[in-house]
Amino acid sequence: MAKSTAMANALLKLIYNATAWANVADNAASSPLTNIYVAAHSADPGVAGNQTTSEIVYTGYARQAVARTTGGWTVTNNVVQPVAAITFPQSSSGTPVITHVSTGSAVSGAGVRFHAGPVTPNVTVSVSTTQVIANATTITET
Repeated sequence: MAKSTAMANALLKLIYNATAWANVADNAASSPLTNIYVAAHSADPGVAGNQTTSEIVYTGYARQAVARTTGGWTVTNNVVQPVAAITFPQSSSGTPVITHVSTGSAVSGAGVRFHAGPVTPNVTVSVSTTQVIANATTITET
């Protein structure tokens, strides 16, 4: 059974904007998550995977934090996308190919993965070049 657009938007706004979902869910009061962490992957992490599954490795790589606010993410019609491009650090060695990205709760380690999906076109990491995931990248809640 598919979700309604209103339900999908409320869920995405709760996760990505920290917006309470009236009469259903509130953002944590004592220590809410303030950032969503974006990881880059060399393959689809799959439904059972976490943010470490197929996560790329190169010297200098780190997950990127995006504010868990309307300034970090836009939610419209059951689609979420970053407000700005997501830039990963330069590689000083290693040239993996970014085929997927995921969003989650942890700056490192497994954490809780929220969503994952393909990057089109794939991004080939180049030494001494920053790797950019465009802000046109979208996540659709179905």
